[in-house]
Amino acid sequence: MVATGASRVVHVRAPGKINVFMKVGALLDDGYHEVATAYQAISLYEEVHARPADDFSVRFSGPIDCSGLATDGSNLAIRAARLLARVADYRGGVALEIEKHVPIAGGMGGGSADAAATLLACDHLWGTGLGRDELHSLAAELGADVPFALMGGTAVGTGRGDQLSPALAQGTFHWVLVLADLGLSTPDVYAELDRHRERHVHDIAPAPIQPTVDVEVLQALRAGDPHQLAEYLHNDLQAPALHLAPELARTLEAGERAGALASLVSGSGPTVAFLVADADAALELQVELSAGGHQVIRATGPVHGARVVAG
Repeated sequence: MVATGASRVVHVRAPGKINVFMKVGALLDDGYHEVATAYQAISLYEEVHARPADDFSVRFSGPIDCSGLATDGSNLAIRAARLLARVADYRGGVALEIEKHVPIAGGMGGGSADAAATLLACDHLWGTGLGRDELHSLAAELGADVPFALMGGTAVGTGRGDQLSPALAQGTFHWVLVLADLGLSTPDVYAELDRHRERHVHDIAPAPIQPTVDVEVLQALRAGDPHQLAEYLHNDLQAPALHLAPELARTLEAGERAGALASLVSGSGPTVAFLVADADAALELQVELSAGGHQVIRATGPVHGARVVAG
């Protein structure tokens, strides 16, 4: 579909994510780590509006403090739009308005969701017609979590997390998320993991080159059983995130005391995710943690990936 005028606006919604399981392999010569992760897209969405323009721009709104976000060419959404324009040989630009609901630097893939939504919005707006496979290839160039924000649902990610295999998941899982005032840099958390492994090289088994997702995790997702999944939640990045932000340990303890089935730091943190049995338990946990001064939101998963809402 080709844009019909400057008044046209395409609205795309893309979800944040939780890594319900994450193993990180050994540091490779190229500076990256192989990972094995089970992603779940959750009902916390980034809303991207795209309209035709002569150049590329982005502005932010929403309940998340966006004052520290770059709006120049280093912004991931701008990079996504420019990449698509270059590949499609599109000569115009786009004005992006992003309503943010996913925490910034929170380990939930908010920036990746922005990039995924921008790819889909610009493809729709400009009529480039690349199709999902080509968009996924471009997404992988932008970052490890961007392809999953396009796909959504539940998936196993390998390589840098961008090689995706859909995973079956029954029913709905209920999550209570505690947002932190601080942000954690993903490279910093990985660097701390490497330091931790070096410090304990004689105490822990060496990290595998190619980690895998435990089969019990996939069985629990397929069964739609939160009690079963709670036994196998795991994140290799949790220990280094707690080392960089020790106060997160108190948050984890508070949620578990209040009745969560299990808890973990989401991705590289610092968002803490609590798995609960059902919607009633989620509401009860939200009320109790909010009373303790935490910033808390509820979400469910899995949900669909980036989708055109209007335009």
